[in-house]
Amino acid sequence: MSKDRLVTPSYCLILAANFLLYFGFWLLIPVLPFYLNEVFQVAEATIGIVLSCYTIAALCIRPFSGYLLDTFARKPLYLFAYFIFMLIFAGYMLAGTLTLFIILRIVHGLSFGTVTVGGNTLVIDIMPSSRRGEGLGYYGLANNIAMSIGPMFGLFLHNAGESYTVIFSYALGACILGLLAASMVKTTYRPPVKHDPISLDRFILLKGIPAGISLLLLSIPYGMTTNYVAMYARQIGITAETGFFFTCMALGMAVSRLFSGRLVDKGLVTQVISAGLYLVCFCYFSLTACGWLVSWNLTATTVFFFVIALLLGIGFGTMFPAYNTLFVNLAPNSQRGTATSTYLTSWDVGLGIGMLTGGYIAEIASFRMAYLFGSALTVVSMIYFRVKAGPHFLKNKLR
Repeated sequence: MSKDRLVTPSYCLILAANFLLYFGFWLLIPVLPFYLNEVFQVAEATIGIVLSCYTIAALCIRPFSGYLLDTFARKPLYLFAYFIFMLIFAGYMLAGTLTLFIILRIVHGLSFGTVTVGGNTLVIDIMPSSRRGEGLGYYGLANNIAMSIGPMFGLFLHNAGESYTVIFSYALGACILGLLAASMVKTTYRPPVKHDPISLDRFILLKGIPAGISLLLLSIPYGMTTNYVAMYARQIGITAETGFFFTCMALGMAVSRLFSGRLVDKGLVTQVISAGLYLVCFCYFSLTACGWLVSWNLTATTVFFFVIALLLGIGFGTMFPAYNTLFVNLAPNSQRGTATSTYLTSWDVGLGIGMLTGGYIAEIASFRMAYLFGSALTVVSMIYFRVKAGPHFLKNKLR
């Protein structure tokens, strides 16, 4: 068997486990704002606070999960976190009060923060390093396919009048299958690693902080998009099925995976990220403009709305494997978990801020103003990456 062979049974199984995990995750993303509003009569600003509990919890656990994954056997920790993540979907069915829902959401975030770091680290372990960019690209593609099907399916169930118990049941079923796939992944034994005394760089990849800042700024408008784009479309008068926004976005990500990972493996990490940043900046200003264009022509604006989703997917899909590789290439092999944790933590901080600020700005102004704010942040991210984060990576990369 070639040492550079990427497609192995374990690699396919972890792709399936990753897809099913994210299918359960994405199934609920566009539905939960409606759930909180319809079941608990929660206001828009408060919806942002409740939803951000999940991301904040994931953020808090990521640095510690990276340390644990670098120190102990990775697969058992990954499976345990996957099991807890799966179990919480059953808990949602029993949550009769907002307080209990928030508690379950926090535990869900803790398990998600651990299982995603574990999955990302395991897939890096089982793939050849010479094809890391391509392998991470396909791994991310599993997320994108889930992102394509999950939100559309969740909104379809909601709009068809299905109960929230039924919606939660589909998410639970997907994760049960995902856990079975994850349990069959074969990994090589890694003896426990003896680290130096506890220090900050055991939990955060210090060399990755500049890139983390750039990624954080980028994920704020992304957090607004995934949680509020359906409400934004409704607010400005777009009547088309907004679940297709996620489908178009995921299609764009899938297309980008066909070439972005290979470009990264050729060493074009900063160039790939820069190209994606330019495209994402354009998309968010265009998404904001839809709030004004809709009064001119509803049909044309609706078409443009979905074209933006496609281009947004290409932009983010181009950058994701490049950013992931950037963090891994700044760290020694003994800190792969920490590098992955720092990458995902940076992303989660921005997602949490996006949920909070998106709901708050919409409450006092409108979702259109929220997206205008997010658009400005993409420009700041682009400038910061070109001036600071990109040159810092080129100076400090290990491979």
